[in-house]
Amino acid sequence: MAKVSVGLRGWRFEESEIFTEEGEFKPLDDIPEDARKRLVRLITLVEEPCDACYLVHGDEEIQQCRQARIVYGEPGEEVLLCDQHEPDFLYWFREQDGRDLVGDAVFADAFHEWFAGGERAPEGYAGLEYVDTDPDELPSPPDAEEIQARLVEGFEGERINLRDYGPDDGSTPLEEDDLDGVDLGTDYPTK
Repeated sequence: MAKVSVGLRGWRFEESEIFTEEGEFKPLDDIPEDARKRLVRLITLVEEPCDACYLVHGDEEIQQCRQARIVYGEPGEEVLLCDQHEPDFLYWFREQDGRDLVGDAVFADAFHEWFAGGERAPEGYAGLEYVDTDPDELPSPPDAEEIQARLVEGFEGERINLRDYGPDDGSTPLEEDDLDGVDLGTDYPTK
C-alpha cells in the first residue's frame, strides 16, 4: 500500500497501518503508537489557521488568516501552513538550517522567529508538488469526542497501595502501626 496524508498534507501514514481492508479507519488500539498520536493531534489541527498568516495578522485580524493545509514537524511542535506560505517554510528548512532542528522542541518556535523577523523565501522559490486524490474517497476521521471515548473505553483504573512502595534502602514498607502517634490532621501553614 501507499503512504497517504489525512486532513492536512505533510504527515504521511502507511495506509495499511490506519485503514482497514474496507477503507475505514482502524480502531485506535490497532494503529501503531506514532501514527495514532499524529491522527489524534490532527483532529485539533485541521481547522487551525496558517501559522505564518497568524504571525502577519494576529488575533485582531484572524479572519484574514487562511486555513492551514499543510503540517510539518512533530506533534506538539508542528508548523501549520497554507499553500502560499509553504515555500517560505521550505526555504527556511532547506536553506536556513531548519533541517538541523528536526525533532527538537524549538523546531516550530525557530521557524516562527525567522518568519516574524521578516524573513521570506526568495521570489519564485519552488514549493512541493502534491498528487491530490479525491478527498471524498477517504473516510472521515473520527471526531474528538469519538477518539476520547475510544481512549477511555475499557480503561479500568488500578488501585495502588502506597504501603507496598517503601524506600529502596532495604527497610520494610510502612505498616499501620508505624503511623501511631502521628497527627495526620495537623494544619500546616501555607505561607
